[in-house]
Amino acid sequence: MAEYDVIVIGGGSAGSAVAGRLSEDPNISVCLLEAGGRNNGVRVKTPGLMPFLPGNTNWNFETVPQKGLNGRIGYQPRGRGLGGSSAINAMIYIRGHRWDYDNWAAGGCTGWAYDDVLPYFRKAESNVHGGCDYHGGDGPLSVSDQKWPNPLSTAFVEAARELQLPHNPDFNGATQQGYGLYQVTQKEGERWSAARAYIEPHRDRANLDIRTGALVARLETDAGRVTGVTLKKAFGEETLTARHAVVLSAGAFGTPHILQLSGIGPGEHLQAHGLNVVQDNPHIGSHLQDHIDYVASFETPASKDSFGNSLSGTVRMGKALIEHRRQRTGILTTPYAESGGFTRTHPDAPAPDVQYHFVPAMLEDHGREKVSGHGFSCHACVLRPESMGTVRLASTNPKAAPAIDPNFLDDDHDIAVMRAGVRNMYRIFQSPALAQYQPKDRYPVDLDDDAALDEMIRNRADTVYHPVGTCRMGANDDDPLTPRLKFRGLEGLYVADASIMPKLVSGNTNAPSIMIGERCAEFMKEDMRA
Repeated sequence: MAEYDVIVIGGGSAGSAVAGRLSEDPNISVCLLEAGGRNNGVRVKTPGLMPFLPGNTNWNFETVPQKGLNGRIGYQPRGRGLGGSSAINAMIYIRGHRWDYDNWAAGGCTGWAYDDVLPYFRKAESNVHGGCDYHGGDGPLSVSDQKWPNPLSTAFVEAARELQLPHNPDFNGATQQGYGLYQVTQKEGERWSAARAYIEPHRDRANLDIRTGALVARLETDAGRVTGVTLKKAFGEETLTARHAVVLSAGAFGTPHILQLSGIGPGEHLQAHGLNVVQDNPHIGSHLQDHIDYVASFETPASKDSFGNSLSGTVRMGKALIEHRRQRTGILTTPYAESGGFTRTHPDAPAPDVQYHFVPAMLEDHGREKVSGHGFSCHACVLRPESMGTVRLASTNPKAAPAIDPNFLDDDHDIAVMRAGVRNMYRIFQSPALAQYQPKDRYPVDLDDDAALDEMIRNRADTVYHPVGTCRMGANDDDPLTPRLKFRGLEGLYVADASIMPKLVSGNTNAPSIMIGERCAEFMKEDMRA
């Protein structure tokens, strides 16, 4: 039976940060458990090969049928392997709005206001422009400008400017509102995942044991304490012991799934699956929030600018692949969602409530459906949805996916914000900078008809990949976690991933998850010294 001071479950955005930072202390032995592989192949490292990632890098989850999406089953991709979703995402570096974190603190999460978390964002970051009041210059996570943005992506920014909408060169600076090109987690033209930032440079540390292909069956508990982890093996099981603590960093789906497999969660639900209840907590796997997203898609006449499924497009990508392999330059550095922006659809909103991601290619079904021709797409997502869902067991087999129910568009607030966000997006499309491409709407709808627009949204909307909240921190006794990320009612257990968020942040969740990992590692070091 192997023993470690700390066992970290999940080598994703937060888990990589936790394991990397804890193992900086040679006196702390750390075991990092990751169900997937190493994620160090060319297709992972090359940003523009994102549509061609190996199948084993993704859990490929699906939702239960969604009432708010006219009964459709949604797609829920999640990163599998070291780096987690930071190894398969669009690499966009967004932290969220100051108001998000101040609101967390106002709700009882002491120490999580914007001024509290900003130092940890800066600690993690190595921005290409160097350090300043808002950015870090020497952290492990490389954050870069896009050197080869597509002309269509810059045309989107110019189209917004033509409407006198504000240009924003830094969405993570003094203000979030406005339109511009996104910064990305890349280094010298390659994807820079959390694992490349925190784990890969330190594989030779004697106190860091990295185990890939390690599927967790359950947590082990004894007398109110988590004592270790049992792994599911091809033949039988293996138990590892944690002398100080276990850190759950399996994500907004994986963390509640493992807790419930361990008998920690809604008691009646666990008993219905024949599990012994270690802790009856209805909040485990509840309060699931995610960014619901609508994608508009436009076809343009054959254009050398956009990515497209055509003979010329294939030849162009072939040449780009050769360039990228030789020099790490060119169009295959694209994150695809190259430009975008943040806007308020209502003047009373405390912060922008809609985010746009502009893509110089036609997208269908999360890019899984090939579309012939050339064009562009734009995502509009509701930043602070009111709808909440659940993650529950579908089976007691650790290999089985959980039952995921985001409960999309259940709250009328969300469809109203989405409706306004889509209308604003179409205004931008009609500006000269984009109109010159002669875009043809692939799904035309009467934008003045609320019912028709709502039906279109419900027929086409889905996630933009930011689930959070299923093991939230808070000040109340029934919140699963304390604001120091310690699990209430069980000693020796911390949680560090997007599941801890009491409310979804106004933007992409990779950077906040890494910040959460940084904070958890520091909390644990302080606790171990106490």
